[in-house]
Amino acid sequence: MQHPRTTRRSRQGHLLIGAALAVATCAASNPAACAAVTANPACVGDCNGDGTVTVDELLIGVNIVLEQELPAACPAFTTDVNGAVSVDTLIVAVNHLLSGCPESAVSVLQHHNTADRRGVYVIPRLTKAAAATLVLDSTFAPRVDGNVYAQPLYVAGTGGDDRVLVVTETNQVSAFRAADGSVAWQRTLAPPMDGGFLPCGNISPLGITGTPIVDLPSRTLFLDAMTDAGGHTAAHVIYALSIDDGSTRPGWPIEANAAIADGRTHFDSRVQNQRPALTILDDKVYVAYGGLSGDCGTYYGWLAGIEMRNPAAPIVTWRSPLIGTALWGMSGPSSDGQHLYMTTGNTTEPPSHTWQGTEAILRWNPGPTFSGSPADFFVPSNFFDLDQNDIDLGGTAPILVDLQGPPAAALVIALGKDGTLYVADRTNLGGIGGQLFQMHVANDEIINAAASYTTAQGTYVVFKATNGVACPGASGDVIAVRLLPGAPPSAVVAWCANQHGGGSPMVTQTQRDGGDTIVWGLGTESAAEGAGDSRLHGFDGDTGAVVYAGGGTAASMGPLRRFITPIAVNGRIFVAGDNQVYAFRIP
Repeated sequence: MQHPRTTRRSRQGHLLIGAALAVATCAASNPAACAAVTANPACVGDCNGDGTVTVDELLIGVNIVLEQELPAACPAFTTDVNGAVSVDTLIVAVNHLLSGCPESAVSVLQHHNTADRRGVYVIPRLTKAAAATLVLDSTFAPRVDGNVYAQPLYVAGTGGDDRVLVVTETNQVSAFRAADGSVAWQRTLAPPMDGGFLPCGNISPLGITGTPIVDLPSRTLFLDAMTDAGGHTAAHVIYALSIDDGSTRPGWPIEANAAIADGRTHFDSRVQNQRPALTILDDKVYVAYGGLSGDCGTYYGWLAGIEMRNPAAPIVTWRSPLIGTALWGMSGPSSDGQHLYMTTGNTTEPPSHTWQGTEAILRWNPGPTFSGSPADFFVPSNFFDLDQNDIDLGGTAPILVDLQGPPAAALVIALGKDGTLYVADRTNLGGIGGQLFQMHVANDEIINAAASYTTAQGTYVVFKATNGVACPGASGDVIAVRLLPGAPPSAVVAWCANQHGGGSPMVTQTQRDGGDTIVWGLGTESAAEGAGDSRLHGFDGDTGAVVYAGGGTAASMGPLRRFITPIAVNGRIFVAGDNQVYAFRIP
């Protein structure tokens, strides 16, 4: 008798093959009928709402059909009124796997759009010709209360009722209707902390700084807010809110001072800030912490893993061994679906020639748990000098890049405050001095959320930095490096351009890994360039040529905070600035 598990796998495989064959047969024999089947406004099969359907997600649909999983495992498959999943539904999902989701069904649920933090948005309408004509949408101009450091998020709704989610430093959380900017719901969670009552820092009031994340299956927004718990007592509080009405989920919020600890060391909100974006992996939400500007007090790098559906469970934490070795990068931990990756800063203790977690790319298993094996960390061999001079790797979170070969390579990219780009093997980070390749790319510090994209010309990493090294032609404050396959890989500076400010880049493409590719940046405030020009700028992804030069007088925005990045969805680009949210559209 055949083992039941083998039978289920066989049936899954047969059903997947059958669904794929049905798509092919449908398209060949009856195109009109096939079009009717696939013309669904939602992205069937996109379980996590990231705008793509994967093989793993398709298998969930198969398991629902086989009654091995409940429909709640992926509501994106249950499109009929009875909540059933049919073969026709699987056909639609296979089409979305092969061709991508309909643009109208795409959501932006986390920082830089995907867990690898590459910052790429597929927008078929946003060609270079169309991008050159962008205008600021005067019909979308919602107001918010306070300064904004976090990236906005976007949730596709039913019947076109899409929502733009924005958080501010006053701890205000807003959901705006994307169609006209009207308020769907809005609430202030708790009083923010007056920066004058903190030992150091450069944001006041201090509220929500890190970019939240949406878990679409549960329709929940997770975020961390710095609050005044009374009497100027600082308290980081982790919230879970309904994206439909802003209500607080049962069992939440969680007070970090009480819930986060490592042995005898307890979390101290007075000296910790939450700048990194949040991450979700294996039903846990991960919240990373660094310090305040000025490096005051006894602060650590913390990474807390909280069970989304059981917040009362003990919180698993990782804490840096040394004081000051913070998790700073605004993109937050990146993930390949199996591990978490993050860069660490220097220590504020006297530097040691014995490595103790500083200046590194770290890889955690879910939990988080860190093995300490050289396969799970990379640190430059000159870490002692980097520690001494405060020129660490922690200013930019790592991005995960798959380099097309030959030979193909799974890479993790880090950028140092000394202007160095580091390339490590994602399958074996290599320990001390274990990088595959490093290259000096800027004569100034690199602190931003970098992005990465692939075109017919190659795979690029793009980031904000002034005084680029070996720029071919014009210099600027945006630098694109093209990665070159090899054993080991190498790189060359492809272009440099000027966005007139300190924003972090993102990328649009008219098709996945190709088509018209545009790098977008914002003229935000920055230490090197002052207030910035408060404009949106776009550059050709292969050449750096200006595609969108910021528009005319009507396209100028109000003050924009350092490091922020825009998002792109449904042919529009959204920017969250101080007290107002903006949208650029094709006229």
